[in-house]
This record gives sequence, C-alpha cells and structure tokens, in this order.
Amino acid sequence: MMTAAEAVARLGGVARTRDVTRLSSRTRVRTAVRRGDLVRVARDRLALPITDTALRTAQKVNGHVSHLSAALHHGWEVKHPPALPQVTLRSDKTLLDGHDDFIAETYRRRLRPAERQGWSTSPLRTVLDCARDLPFDVALCVADSALRHGDITKEALIAAARTDRQVRVATYADGRAANPFESTLRAICILIGLPVVPQYTITCGQLVLHPDLANPLLGLAIEADSYTFHGMEPRDHDRDCLRYNALTLAGWTVLRFTWTQVMTNPEQVAHTLRAWLAENRGSAADAEMPRHAG
Repeated sequence: MMTAAEAVARLGGVARTRDVTRLSSRTRVRTAVRRGDLVRVARDRLALPITDTALRTAQKVNGHVSHLSAALHHGWEVKHPPALPQVTLRSDKTLLDGHDDFIAETYRRRLRPAERQGWSTSPLRTVLDCARDLPFDVALCVADSALRHGDITKEALIAAARTDRQVRVATYADGRAANPFESTLRAICILIGLPVVPQYTITCGQLVLHPDLANPLLGLAIEADSYTFHGMEPRDHDRDCLRYNALTLAGWTVLRFTWTQVMTNPEQVAHTLRAWLAENRGSAADAEMPRHAG
C-alpha cells in the first residue's frame, strides 16, 4: 500500500479524499495532513504541498504561479507534479537581486491583466503556456483537466491558440478524459497516428459501455487499467471483467494498459499499439474520425 502523498501524486497532484483513501488509507491520509506532506485545499480535496510552495515563491519575487504549478493551483490534475515551483516573471525583471535562496523553474513572459488571476496565471493562460512550453502529453493532461473542471471552454482555447503547439493541444483537448492517466494514453495514440474517441458509447446487448478510448472504425477499445489505478474493490473488478467479456463477444479488440506502463514506459505502449495496427490494418489513416469538443 502506498503512502497518501504517493497516492495524490499518482492521481495528478490534487485529488478527492476518497480516491486517495482507496489507494492508501484513512490513517495515512490523516497522518500526511498533520505532517504537512499533504494540504487540504477543500473539504474533500487534497494536494501536494508544492502548490502552496509555488504561491509563496511567486509572492516572494513578485511573479506569478504558472504552468503545472498554476494548473495545480486551479485544482486541475496533471500528469506529474513539477519537481520545483514553476513561476513566470516579467521579461525585464532581475531575478536574483536579494533572493539568493530563490529555487524555482522560471519563465519570462509579459502577462496582460486578463492573463493574471491573483498570484497565478489565468486558467486560459495556464493551458496556453503549458501547450507552448511543455511536452504534448503533459500539456494535453492540463488542457483536458481544465475542460473537465469547466474552467475554460474548447471554443475559447481554440480561438486563443497561436503557435503550432498550442493549436495542436487545443485541437485534441477533450474534457471527457477522466484523469491524466487516460489523457496520457490518448496522447500516445495521437502521436502514433491512431485516432481515438474518449468514452465512446458502445451497446452490447443490454449493456451500455464506455471504454476509455475507442476507434469504432477499427473495432478497437483501449482501456486505462482501472484496477491498478484506482485500487478496485472485488465487485468493481468483477464488473470490469464483465465489460471486457461483453466487448470481446461483440467483436471488439480490447487492449489494456496499466498506469505504470503508460506513465513510465510509453514507448512500449506505442510499440504494442503499432504492432496491433500493422497486424490488423497497417495504418489508421483511413480510420480518421471527427474530433469532439470537450
């Protein structure tokens, strides 16, 4: 069983208390909060202390919490919490004068008033900054989270995107992704040219199922293995097996990947998906599907 802080990190740096408890325990959660290993940002939400550290750092140097630190500040789940606070400073600001103990990952950018929200970049600016400066999968997790929480709209994101990297993230962002685990798995599919739809509706007899990702033209369902991610109860595992069997009997191919595989060995996941494509269709180019708004 993992520690409460490890559980929150796996869940994206900020998470509901009940989800953390399922991966850890109530006792470990209480101990982590008491020791300062976790902070309670709402009645039922826990976060890693780096969120507070980033805010104090930004205040200290008159900057703004940005990128992944800002995403966590807004209450969004991320692929991995940043190792250091991420802060944006004015491009003309001298950084270290009087701040020899300043430790952070810094970006220099002039922020307009509408792009600031207190000591943080605004939600839209945060997503755009991540899309501009961070790897595609990391940025997609942030964009999906922002849409999922209703803090930006797909239309506003597309309209504000300027660089090729921002346009790409805006195009593929989808609020139906349940968590960064699913977003990262979808990013791998996108990067190898496999079009997929999150939470696609499939009717199997009297069952209505929503696999994490699907390409209906190829008959492929891809699951982010929830048993290892959420710490399922036995009855939940039974229901998961029922879903898998129903999809298989209906003629779907189901590929399942664990959190560890997706987050730490994406090359192997990509290799498996490419091998399946080579065996079944050779290419997904003719299976392009319309992208859905998040």
